[in-house]
Amino acid sequence: VQLQASGGGLVQAGGSLRLSCSASGRTFRSYDMGWFRQAPRKVREFVAAIGRNGGSMYYAGSVKGRFIISRDSAKNTIYMRMNSLKPEDTAAYYCAASSLAGIVGNWSTGYVDYWGRGTQVTVSQ
Repeated sequence: VQLQASGGGLVQAGGSLRLSCSASGRTFRSYDMGWFRQAPRKVREFVAAIGRNGGSMYYAGSVKGRFIISRDSAKNTIYMRMNSLKPEDTAAYYCAASSLAGIVGNWSTGYVDYWGRGTQVTVSQ
C-alpha cells in the first residue's frame, strides 16, 4: 500500500485545513487508517484513526472536538478536517495504515504497517 498525503499549508490560528491521504492498491478496505503528527524535536504522536468500515473513530485528547476524520472507500482516500487550529498543532502530519484488527483507542506507532510522506501544517499566531 502506498499512501500519499496532501492538504497541508500555512494558516492563522483559529483557521481550518483539510488533509487528504490517498491509498494505492485494491486492499484499502482491509486497513484501519490513521493520522499521526511530529513537531520538531518531538516524538511522533497519534492524532486520529478510523476503522476499516468507517464506523469507529478515535481522537487524541488534544484534538477531540476540533478534528474530524473520515474515509471514502470508493476513492481509497481518508480525510481529516482540522478546525480551530492552534499554534501547537504545527507539525508534519503523516497518514498511516494498519492491518491489525480490533484496534480500540489511540494507536501506537507499532501498529502501523505503512506510512505516507508527511504534509506540513503550520499555524501562526
